[in-house]
Formats: sequence, structure tokens, C-alpha cells
Amino acid sequence: MTKIETTAEMTSGPRKKVSRGVTMATVGRMAGVSQVTVSRALSDPSKVSQETLKKIRDAIDATGFVPNAIAGALASQKSMLVSVLVPSITNITYTSMISPFNAVMRENGYEVLLSETGFDLEDEEKLIAAHLSRRPDAMLLTGIRHTGAARRALLGASIPIVEVWDVTETPIDQCVGFSHSEAGRAVADFVIDSGYERAGSVSAGDERALRRKTAFAERFARRSGTDVAEVNFEAQASLANGRAGLAELIDQQGFKNGVIFCSSDILALGIMVEARARGLSVPEDVAVIGFGDQDFAAHTDPAITTVRVDREALGREAAKAMLKRFSGQTPLQPFTDIGFEIVRRKSC
Repeated sequence: MTKIETTAEMTSGPRKKVSRGVTMATVGRMAGVSQVTVSRALSDPSKVSQETLKKIRDAIDATGFVPNAIAGALASQKSMLVSVLVPSITNITYTSMISPFNAVMRENGYEVLLSETGFDLEDEEKLIAAHLSRRPDAMLLTGIRHTGAARRALLGASIPIVEVWDVTETPIDQCVGFSHSEAGRAVADFVIDSGYERAGSVSAGDERALRRKTAFAERFARRSGTDVAEVNFEAQASLANGRAGLAELIDQQGFKNGVIFCSSDILALGIMVEARARGLSVPEDVAVIGFGDQDFAAHTDPAITTVRVDREALGREAAKAMLKRFSGQTPLQPFTDIGFEIVRRKSC
């Protein structure tokens, strides 16, 4: 099994105590107008000149200021509310992480406000602004890729931000996850060391899945001298796309007698269903590796070889990182790497 350990330390120095962020007065000073004018422009833009409105909008863009949707709330008040944004609220990959996160936060007096972003960064940006307008005390985000406007708003809010499901040495604040590229490379080493000379991949369209796929393909090609046959879907993973992925690999790319790395267990299951429909045996005619170790993966026939990430531990560690920021603790490093492990079963 593959485990990842990290010992990197922060290079940005001690972090400042959490403040409540950019205020309307700050926007007014930058725009050269009064706070009252800023308030008027936000509530009814027709009441100020176009020139003044442009100055105020430029100042808002520069500072990342988000108007407060809670009328009369004082900047120093705590909402005891934590925002959580995930791509899907029905995918067990995320729900099994949210449950332990929510449990830890509730034990410490916080309630969670949850929204589904999908995988479009523009949609995430809008939801980030909507949540910040409610003045949460902190925010948990999925992934480390965000639009420039979203990043400015998050930095301007000056609240604890925890990004999960990925690691980087330069997060917005803190991140908890693992390296998707390292996971892809580890799977490539695993299949080559297991004796496979030909490989394919079937991947959904989210950027973390594509990073795993790319790292897998590059490592496999470098070690084996053989390119990986690829099928990539823009849509989310599904059983139907798993079946379609194997059909395309066989019918259009002539794939046979190899192993297929999938971006999720549900795609791996779809490949197994299609293989059986074509009279192919798994793993004799085609081997399959999934990702995520979902509840069904150990109980299919054959059981799915997969990459396991401890989702419950991820949720707990994310909550701990957030609570430490509330208490003013300075982290030794900007990320927590929980690692991953390859679980060998009968499909490969």
C-alpha cells in the first residue's frame, strides 16, 4: 500500500490573527467617496453617477469586498456559522467527508451551511460570494482551483479558509487532502509491477480526475514505452459512461488484454458490466482499477481494486484545521496530507 508523508514547512511566516475583513469604509476610502455613497451605490446604483459607480466597483474588485446581507450586523460579531461548498451533495465521496466534519464543528458550537457547486468554477464563484454575504466565520471549499475573483473575495474576507481534497504549499489559508498526481503515478507503478504491458484510462471531466489520469499516463508511458489509450468524459462519472468508455476503447482504439484505470469506482463498475455483456472476463481479458473505494467496491464480482482515501479522517482533519485557526494557532505548515492507499482486490 502507498502512503504519503509530508514534512514541508510554511515559508510565508506566522499568520496574523483572524480579522473580519474589508469594510465598506475601506471601499469608500479607496474610491474617494463616503461610506454612505458606497452604501447608496450598492442598494440603488441609479442614485450615483456612472463615474462614481465605476470608482466604487473598481475598489470592490480590488479589495474583494462582499456586501453584508445581514442587516445591522456588527463587523465584530460571530455568526457561529461555517460555510461548506462541495461539488455534489449526493456523491458519497463528499457526503462521507461532510458528516464527520459537521460532527466536530457542532461539538464546538458551530452550524454548517452547505451548498452544491458542481464542477464549474464560475458557479463556485457565485456561491462563494453568496455565502460570504452571510458573513460565515469560516469556509470549507473543495479543491485548490478557483477563479481570480473568488480568490480575491476569499482573501478579502479574512476568515479561516480550508480547502480539501488536494494539497498545495500555497493555499488560500489551509488545505487538507492528498496529491492526485502522486496517486496517478502510484497506480502506474502498481500495474507495471503487476506485469501489465498495456493500459487504458476512463476519466470524468473534473480537473482532479484529469490530473490523476495525466500522471498515470505519463508514468506508465515512461516506464513501459507504451502510450495509454484514453477516453475522457466532460460529464460526471456514471455507470453508463463506464460502459461507453470500454466500448470506445475496444471498438475505436482496439484495446485488449490490458488494465484500465478509472477516475472513480462507478466508472470501473460500468466497465465490468460492459465487459460481461461482451463475454469478456475480468481480470483475464481486461483488468480494472477504480478510485475512491466506495461502499460497493468490495462487494462486486469481482471485487474492485481501487485507491482508498480516508474520507472520514479528511473531514475530521479539516475541522481540526479550522478550529485551530479560530483559536489563533499558527500552523507549522500550510497543508495536511492524509495520503492514500491502493487496495488490491480481484478486478486487477
